[in-house]
Amino acid sequence: MKRTILFAVIFLLVLGTMVGLAQEKPRIGVLRFTNDTSAGWWSGSVSRELADMLGAELANTGSFQVLERQELDAVMGEQDLGASGRINEATKAKIGNIKGAKYIVAGTVSAFEEGTSGVGGGIGFKGVSLGGKKQKIYIAVDVKVIDTETGEIVDARTIEANAKSKAINAGAYIKGFSIAGGAHAKTPTGKAIRACILYISEYLECSLVKGKDDSCMDKWDKMDSKRRKKTKDSIDLDL
Repeated sequence: MKRTILFAVIFLLVLGTMVGLAQEKPRIGVLRFTNDTSAGWWSGSVSRELADMLGAELANTGSFQVLERQELDAVMGEQDLGASGRINEATKAKIGNIKGAKYIVAGTVSAFEEGTSGVGGGIGFKGVSLGGKKQKIYIAVDVKVIDTETGEIVDARTIEANAKSKAINAGAYIKGFSIAGGAHAKTPTGKAIRACILYISEYLECSLVKGKDDSCMDKWDKMDSKRRKKTKDSIDLDL
């Protein structure tokens, strides 16, 4: 009888552990973005802003454990302060509980195109369009998902976004561009960037949480097929 109860307890403990592991949300970290284009709005600060935006969007899905890596020094500093004995024992940050990421996401802006259309008395000055013309923006980001245990790229996808609107006004001088907020977020470039970040978040939720066999992947496969066809059609091969 005692042996039966012992086996039952062990079975329940093992089952509980397996269920807990199965339900654990993917632990994910986001690297700073890189840029392979000549986009005039790019700067060192934009690299970090894009990573922050994607991290926030992934956290908002509720499907991931998003791990802070850009501010890790500050976290470790707080832990070291707690270990110094200067912080109340009950409230200090304890050492040894920082979670490791299962996946690291890296993004590279691989394409950026802008153009204007329409008529009107618009003028251009230092990268800013003024007047009645409409502006169209296209941006593509190559996303890689890296398994931190093996270093293997377990997923890769090019995510695209477009935006159209009236030409941006003089208050949105391109060299002062900040994607984080303010008037610049309402420009075609800001809208396209925000849309691309949202799409990346949606794709990662589909791929890493729901799985590549889920029906949600149909949308992304169709978009990728369309992108590939467009790219092939634009290549003029001299055969």
